Amino acid sequence: MAIFKIFLAIIGLAMSFGYYPQIYKMWKNKSSENISLPTYAIFSLGTLTYLIYGILTKDISLIISFVLGVFGSWTVMIMILAYRKKQ
Repeated sequence: MAIFKIFLAIIGLAMSFGYYPQIYKMWKNKSSENISLPTYAIFSLGTLTYLIYGILTKDISLIISFVLGVFGSWTVMIMILAYRKKQ
């Protein structure tokens, strides 16, 4: 079971890094055009929910996996809103 938790933490981290190319692209282009706000709202709530669950259950693999995911997904969502206000 310990090996599986390590595997989950690694996969979770890898998935969490998926938000960062989107952050970079929006920052570079100074635009959130064609980025779906509802999609990232769902991602943001989902990652936050899993992080809270990991904290409540003291599951270190979930906590490690979703800390970066929460930061990434919420950053994308905030950037979408910020750039749409400017347009």
